[in-house]
Amino acid sequence: MMAGAAYLDSPWPGEDGGPQRLQAPRSGAGLALRPGERLGCVTRNTLLSTMTVLGAPGEVYLLTHSALRARLGLPTTSCVERIDPQTLKTLQCSPRLPGGPMWPGGMAIHGNGSLVVVYGRYLHRLDRACGLQASLQLPIDQPYNSFVILDNGLIVTKNLSDTTAARLTVVQPDTLVPACADTVCPEASIARLSSIGNTVYVVGVRAIFRYHWSDAAGQLVADVDWRFDYIGNSAQTYGWDVVLDGQNAWFMDNGKHRYFRTMLGAGVSPTANRLVRVSMHDANDHQMLEVCGAKGGSITNPPLVDLRRRIVVAYDSANAHLQAWRFDPELRTLTPLWHKAGFGCASHMVLYPDTGELVTNDYRRNAEEVVVLAIETGIELARVRSGGFTQGVVFPSPGWGRDFYWSSMGRLARIFVQ
Repeated sequence: MMAGAAYLDSPWPGEDGGPQRLQAPRSGAGLALRPGERLGCVTRNTLLSTMTVLGAPGEVYLLTHSALRARLGLPTTSCVERIDPQTLKTLQCSPRLPGGPMWPGGMAIHGNGSLVVVYGRYLHRLDRACGLQASLQLPIDQPYNSFVILDNGLIVTKNLSDTTAARLTVVQPDTLVPACADTVCPEASIARLSSIGNTVYVVGVRAIFRYHWSDAAGQLVADVDWRFDYIGNSAQTYGWDVVLDGQNAWFMDNGKHRYFRTMLGAGVSPTANRLVRVSMHDANDHQMLEVCGAKGGSITNPPLVDLRRRIVVAYDSANAHLQAWRFDPELRTLTPLWHKAGFGCASHMVLYPDTGELVTNDYRRNAEEVVVLAIETGIELARVRSGGFTQGVVFPSPGWGRDFYWSSMGRLARIFVQ
């Protein structure tokens, strides 16, 4: 399954397509680019756009948030729009939603039909016309970086900090009442949560660990037998979001950086960033390898795993490298497949499983271009300049036809085959 059972039955009901972060639509066809076809682009300016998600056929929702107030030490807000799937114009709009501390939040459509938003220290439930139904102030005065929906329908979110211990808050979706007391993690966490079934995975600042929801206990229970300290005695910095392919958990480290407008040259650790694999069955079965070996490597997002072709794609955003490997699950080997140097990728991606088309970004000449690659060969199929002057590090989504949406902070683009 490409997304949890408690998400709306839609091609893309939440960020990364679902809580496993496979970055692949659950249904629909790929772009199927043919020789002679190229990409067109329609854009609009936004405040800070974070992501689009898809509801019923033709429904596209956009999440944005304010920023200037944060520079003044004031609380910020978020907003949800239902937009025209082709022109990007606003069709319906929520009120400004209370937020507080700034950090790009998250949005998903629950299986109960409601829109769920976590931004700042608030969780909101909206109807599909963007009307606010209920809000919950979360317990810590820090930004909460999105959420996952477990298969039992419960919403799990956590605070973002590299110093304060992460606390998992579990919320009932219909009432927004906490389902249990917060679960205090053994360390801080920057990365967004991932989940599969009713199990939540946390990438802490030193280790990856997980919690299972227990109906009997009515709370999340730590899996004391599954934990991997990926930092060890190294000089690496913390990891970002983890991809769960059903057999292995994949993420990258050296996540601390100085991002401002671009990730290029933004690394702070002198070491190379690494791709990390941990077996979901036995955390003692793990491996780590450098993405490209360049010093000062850094990222701010997850790798991508193509289940059908057994291909893993990782990158070093600070040094502009993109690398693909073929993974042999029996031998547990990663064999280099293709490599692109001087390729400015930093964002979450979209993989079309049927066509093997990989959508990513390439920041060059001080502007962002969005590129479609063949995942098996790395061959470039098409590219278009989206008009953004910042390098996107947030969330794209597929569209309803031969198109997709690209969020890059102050701009939203619909990119389509023409």
